[in-house]
Amino acid sequence: MMRPGTKQYVVARPLYSEESFSEEHEKVYRHRKTITDHIRQYFRCNTKRAKTAALSLLPVIGWMKIYRINEWLLSDIVSGVSTGLVAVLQGLAYCLLASLPPWYGLFTAFFPVVTYFFLGTSRHISVGPFPVLCLMIGSIVTRLVPDEGSPANITGFENLTRDEQRVLVASSVTFTVGVMQLAMGILQVGFVVMYLSDTLVSGFTTAAAIHILVSQLKFVLGLTVPGISGPLAIIYTLEIIFNKITSSNVCDVVISLVIMVVVFIVKELNDRFKSKLPVPIPVEVIMTVIACGVSYAFDFKTRYGIDVVGHIPKGYEPPVAPNLPILQETAVEAFPMAIVGFAVAFSVAKVYSIKHDYTIDGNQELIAFGVSNIFGASFRSFVASTALSRSAVQESTGGKTQVAGLLSALIVMIVTLAIGFLLDPLPKSVLGAVVIINLKGMIMQAREIPYLWKRDKPDCAVWCVTCLASILLGLDLGLAVGLGVELICVVLRVQFPRCSVLANIKGTDIYKDRKDYVHIYEPEGVKIFRIPSPIFFANMDFFRNKLIEALGFIPLRVLRKRNKALRKIKKLLKKGDLQWTSKGFLNTSCGTINDSEDESNVEDLDQPTDFNDLPACIDWDAELPANIIIPRIEIHSLVLDFAAVSFLDISAVNGLKTLLKELIRVEVEVYIVACDPYVLEKLHHCCFFDDEVHPSMFFLTLHDAVLHILEKHPAHAEKEHNYEKLKLQEIIQ
Repeated sequence: MMRPGTKQYVVARPLYSEESFSEEHEKVYRHRKTITDHIRQYFRCNTKRAKTAALSLLPVIGWMKIYRINEWLLSDIVSGVSTGLVAVLQGLAYCLLASLPPWYGLFTAFFPVVTYFFLGTSRHISVGPFPVLCLMIGSIVTRLVPDEGSPANITGFENLTRDEQRVLVASSVTFTVGVMQLAMGILQVGFVVMYLSDTLVSGFTTAAAIHILVSQLKFVLGLTVPGISGPLAIIYTLEIIFNKITSSNVCDVVISLVIMVVVFIVKELNDRFKSKLPVPIPVEVIMTVIACGVSYAFDFKTRYGIDVVGHIPKGYEPPVAPNLPILQETAVEAFPMAIVGFAVAFSVAKVYSIKHDYTIDGNQELIAFGVSNIFGASFRSFVASTALSRSAVQESTGGKTQVAGLLSALIVMIVTLAIGFLLDPLPKSVLGAVVIINLKGMIMQAREIPYLWKRDKPDCAVWCVTCLASILLGLDLGLAVGLGVELICVVLRVQFPRCSVLANIKGTDIYKDRKDYVHIYEPEGVKIFRIPSPIFFANMDFFRNKLIEALGFIPLRVLRKRNKALRKIKKLLKKGDLQWTSKGFLNTSCGTINDSEDESNVEDLDQPTDFNDLPACIDWDAELPANIIIPRIEIHSLVLDFAAVSFLDISAVNGLKTLLKELIRVEVEVYIVACDPYVLEKLHHCCFFDDEVHPSMFFLTLHDAVLHILEKHPAHAEKEHNYEKLKLQEIIQ
């Protein structure tokens, strides 16, 4: 009952254990589906299910039905043209990262986009080449078809030029990535991306940006540097670059510096005045056109010896089948590419879906990218995902749906079929400069390190280890190392949770860590222990040790000492050295109990104390006969707060039962509170309860259990002046 005009409420209800609450309040019976029920439902087919499946597999049907032509079409056209121009430039530039001829990047900016238009659930991401994936493709390409020396001994390389061999490798790897993504989508395992935390992805992409930067130095400086792959490849590449740096092409260096300075300044202006600009200034496109014209007019290739894009063939090449030996050779390396490509695209898609209030389906996104990569690989494109900058252009220029993406693909197709020859004199140093200047966002992620160090040191460790491992060992091994460190951090956090002893906040039914508050109330002889984690095989021993540390004694050791004392007392009574009187035991001899005495039948020492052969029960807190010394236990009740325990495995159930029995056998009453119904149900199924461990020890709340203890032990409660503050009808401030 709320008190009028105050922020107080009054609670008056019976004291509830789990048993009494169940008896008083009837539960709703819910039929739990078995595995057979789930399988039967999954394969059941009807008209409604078929319609839902069609809409889920072809999301274009859903959003095309609500497409507002008058409101959205013009925005999509403007966005599509702007994104298409950027896609052409990025397709050419990012293709250099993959160590392929530049025009194949145009294929990647076209074929996957068309497929994603029909199958994708995001309306705003721009599908196409992503620099990190291009770099990962490039490492495989240069490993199998190096710049210097003979290619790998693979069937199908016969009678092919080096560029043709590299294209075959890239398309085959892309096919493998597509099959993996499609399989994961069909098997509904889109949740795997959850294991790639933002911290891990940030460290990984920062390392990828460093790799991309180093890989583009040879174009910016006009040097010939062989492609190197494997661990420490970046160190060897830098060594070669520094050895040849005196041979740099001055014209390439000047062009690159001018391009980078101008693009950087205009991009900063775009960010500063983005609220006032109708569309961002396409500075990369403008500078590319200018550089292309100047290069053609002054014949840079002949006069200064710079490397240019060269002839771009018109049209598309016929489909090609993947090479089976290459699939077998690169399957392991393709898997991290499939995960990274999906993780990046899904993360960007999720941001825009929240911003524009629509839903995306992770499993359908896997299917969409899987089919897109399989289809694209047939036409010699390489792995597609999404580039953050290109998606930002599509969204910021007013794109509403994937119609903008389809129009951007149309722009790419026009360039490929009609006007690609205009890009023949474009210096590769321009493309390298554009790539480098677009790395700013990824490299600046390093600013997260001080923030992570202050807020969460394990996350900071994940970031640093992932970044360093990816830089030194390569992106594939670095991702594996980062994922391993991340999982270790998660395991350690669960395995070693922060357990605490709770106390009552005076005048309330609230219980907090006793170390954190001044005005607290701890009932005499009562210990309240909380573990904020599931209990399973890995942390059961930690839980036991922390609980024993909080109690201040080892129950099993106390039990064994008591049973040894009982043996001694029974022997003394039998010998006549000890007699029972109305005032208690009367010593006729003396002696002490030694732990090393009478070690026969050690297993019997772990059993409950047996007073059957004694004339009376023994008060272990009183002085014992025959100078027997037994550790005294100051606690009569233990309350375990299971509010944060979401599950128990079999090892934890058995370990918990053993621990409770040890406590009960040394006359410590144990109560478990706020137990999850699923956990309680599992305890029943695992035969947790017996003659010693009873269901009556479970209570709904901490306060219910404490009140029950104080009512059961009034002698202890009367010693406390604060007992009145814990009465059942209580005003909680």
